Amino acid sequence: MNAILGIDVGASGIKGALVDVDNGKLHGERFRVPTPHPSTPDAMAAAFAEIVEFFNYKGPIGCGFPAIVKHGVAQSAANIDAGWIGTNIEEVFGKSSGCPVFVTNDADAAGVAEMRYGVGKGENGLVLLITIGTGLGSCLFYKGMMIPNTELGHVLWKNGKSAEAHASSGARERMKISRKDWADRFSEYLVHLERLFSPDLFILGGGESKFFEQYKTQLHTQARVIPAKLLNNAGIIGAAAYAAEQ
Repeated sequence: MNAILGIDVGASGIKGALVDVDNGKLHGERFRVPTPHPSTPDAMAAAFAEIVEFFNYKGPIGCGFPAIVKHGVAQSAANIDAGWIGTNIEEVFGKSSGCPVFVTNDADAAGVAEMRYGVGKGENGLVLLITIGTGLGSCLFYKGMMIPNTELGHVLWKNGKSAEAHASSGARERMKISRKDWADRFSEYLVHLERLFSPDLFILGGGESKFFEQYKTQLHTQARVIPAKLLNNAGIIGAAAYAAEQ
């Protein structure tokens, strides 16, 4: 078995598991630690090392991280400490864990998992994965190749605010609207993305994808729309697969 440690860094928790990258299955249980507050590089490096130590792991580590990531360096900080901007994530986590670390954007990690092991497997057209949670993450593939760091939840929307301020789960909860009312907003967002990218397929991930049957008839796109398969494990699995590819 080819097992690699995948770690998914989130605003509230950091979770990891050993992943059999041949079949995309977790090898054993996940281990989770709370994301430190403030979520500075030093504090998060210690939490990252705790996960590695729990698995007594030595080898390459894949990591999904909530930021635009270029050549291992954070170019933004979504719901984490701004001190990460301009910081080399791979170096910080590599030093704390004593292992080589390969970092990608968290939504991109989820996309890699779905395209390699989930509902996107064998899809060779233009595929757009949207993760629906506190914000809106995105991952774009063409003929199986990922175009990284799309961040399409941040496209400007109404009143100069981002799309995720209008159509994410976080927005639905904040505005205390029903899932039915939210779905009309989300459909509007998908139709806008369709005008921009003309995808063959939308894959919906994140927490809201679990309720897909409740709102699927309200999504008015020409492209097919299907829920993701790997749910909360997608980030871990995709991070491990990303490390294997590097």
